[in-house]
Amino acid sequence: MNFAEGCHLYIALTHAMMEKIAEAMLRAREALQTEFARLPRAMLSIARENEVCGRLMSVPGVGALIAVTFTSAVDDPERFAHSRAVGAHFGLTPKKYQSGETDITGAVSRVGDPMVRTALYEGAHILLTRAVRFSALKRWALEVARRRGMRRAKVALARKLAVILHRMWMDGTTFRWGREGAAA
Repeated sequence: MNFAEGCHLYIALTHAMMEKIAEAMLRAREALQTEFARLPRAMLSIARENEVCGRLMSVPGVGALIAVTFTSAVDDPERFAHSRAVGAHFGLTPKKYQSGETDITGAVSRVGDPMVRTALYEGAHILLTRAVRFSALKRWALEVARRRGMRRAKVALARKLAVILHRMWMDGTTFRWGREGAAA
């Protein structure tokens, strides 16, 4: 066998091996996609079976993922003396630096669970941009957005969502679309 024949044989074997590897990887990818497609349905069934999550999903912008994330992070709603403390617990309050004459109010403090903070922010974004049915809560957030900008309105709305979700959990109520729903 000369050098050229050896190279052709090596290339043919390498090509056959690469085909087998690619086929195995494609089968694995297909199995992962199938399992990944089942996750949203599983999350929704978990949230619907849980009474608290089902109630929290009545809030516009709050879906199964946000409800499950919030309830698992809060765990015991009794540990918060006031509902307004929940937003601060997840870092949805402004950072404050004060020293002498210096008084700086910064971005969100980012303390607490970042997944819950992100979930609440996403819920606020959905409420402001996608929610079709209008509520007093959306009206309040749009007024904040007009005065302070959309990003700050989303953070304020995320903080307010945390307060509302906690209060609903404590009271055992569902979301009220009128004026009293936003006043929680």
